[in-house]
Amino acid sequence: MAEIQEGGGGGHKGGKKRAKKQSTRVDMTPMVDLAFLLLTFFVLTATFSKPKSMELTFPAPPPPDQKVDEVKNGITFLLTQDDRIFYYEGQFRAADDEKGTKTVLSELNFSQGSLHKYLLDKSKVMQDAIKALDAQHKNNQLADTTFKRLVKERKADKESYTYLIKTDDKATYKNVIDVIDELNINVVGKYVMVDIIKPEMDLVNEKIGATSTTN
Repeated sequence: MAEIQEGGGGGHKGGKKRAKKQSTRVDMTPMVDLAFLLLTFFVLTATFSKPKSMELTFPAPPPPDQKVDEVKNGITFLLTQDDRIFYYEGQFRAADDEKGTKTVLSELNFSQGSLHKYLLDKSKVMQDAIKALDAQHKNNQLADTTFKRLVKERKADKESYTYLIKTDDKATYKNVIDVIDELNINVVGKYVMVDIIKPEMDLVNEKIGATSTTN
């Protein structure tokens, strides 16, 4: 609070009357009290930002002598250098056999018209089914718990694709996160990260070598 103090002056010298000197003093105590009150308020009510992280659960590696089951409705992404994504559908075959022909790799990239569109096309049936459930939920035809259960079951449907993400030692962490983000955007319910096997890596190197030779 500001106050005016009066002092000095007022005397008579030589018959003249001198004006009184005035000085001002600002009391900072109320402002300091208010600052501490505001500081205490913000400290007590502030919410500290939590680190954003993504939890991934990796399956335990099978014993070396255990036969690996064939992945049905599986699509495998192979990530490698220079932001390149190769993929194949179904079971991997290093050579022609009685069950099928040798696996041929196709390529995608991170543009909207490539990986995003590919996943959108593959997930269209599932997404349409989830949209229909969402419409029923919004019309109060499904309870919250029933809606969540049906969506979860639809994502885990046997007809839905299972996506396997594999990387070599030249792929980047960012590319892995970008692929997972695209899977989540397209409400894919089944994907897993798996170690790349040597025949797959050989096929990727063969593809990269063929592309480099062509260029």
